[in-house]
Amino acid sequence: MFIQTEPTPNPATLKFIPGRPVLDAGTMEFADRDSAARSPLATRLFEVPGVTGVFYGSDFVTVTKDGSDWQHLKPAILGVIMEHYMSGAPLLADGAAPDHGPHAEEFFNEADSETVAIIKDLIETRVRPAVAQDGGDITFRGFKDGIVFLDMKGSCSGCPSSTATLKHGIQNLLKHFVPDVVEVRPM
Repeated sequence: MFIQTEPTPNPATLKFIPGRPVLDAGTMEFADRDSAARSPLATRLFEVPGVTGVFYGSDFVTVTKDGSDWQHLKPAILGVIMEHYMSGAPLLADGAAPDHGPHAEEFFNEADSETVAIIKDLIETRVRPAVAQDGGDITFRGFKDGIVFLDMKGSCSGCPSSTATLKHGIQNLLKHFVPDVVEVRPM
């Protein structure tokens, strides 16, 4: 088994591509050891000293580290991922389900439903695929008074360039296609 790695815009996060599907649908983020109990792989990754976050996408796993050096962490993480896939163990514990995020906990005024539909479509078709390439995910959370609220996960969460991505990339895109949008903010 060959696992590829790719850097992400977030220097504290590395993308691991096992060459097979990770999740069939949705994404999953584990911000700490307790939340990792839903997944045997995430639990094992948190046992590697220095690992502070794990994120699953359709065909990748991103791992976030503390101040530790990738040179020391990367071999241990590769070993854990390889052992997991070679063992045939399930990715998720019984009853655990991926986050199907885009529709969870959304808020907006019903009068804005047409605008929100356009915003969601742009996020799904233009933004999310690009963000997934960088090892993360971004989902719509709400729209109020011209402000779009988005949830950033994986390598995007805590990324130094995430503000630029939001303000210069996503905000400009949405303002171009949806005149009612005046600003984009993270949740």
